[in-house]
Amino acid sequence: MYGLRQAPRAWNTKLDTTLLSFGFRRSENEHGVYMRGKAQKRLMVGIYVDDLIITGDDDAELKAFKEDMKKQFQMSDLGTLSYYLGIEVCQGPSGITIS
Repeated sequence: MYGLRQAPRAWNTKLDTTLLSFGFRRSENEHGVYMRGKAQKRLMVGIYVDDLIITGDDDAELKAFKEDMKKQFQMSDLGTLSYYLGIEVCQGPSGITIS
């Protein structure tokens, strides 16, 4: 799809359709944010172009979601978020710090 004029639209449509089929709902206030589940089972996905930030409290839910996504897309898991869009993210026992 890269290099085609309609590539970004096609990618967004495919990703949106996939996430909705997985039971996510798109945020009414921020269309780049999708949510699924409640309380400890809640997953949130933030999207910027073709990068996704996935967060949630349940490790099994996170792992299952990543496996489902790998079945649909060629993707890599970069692990714990440490740097994104020019923001450094430090995660530790006392909380999360961004700078």
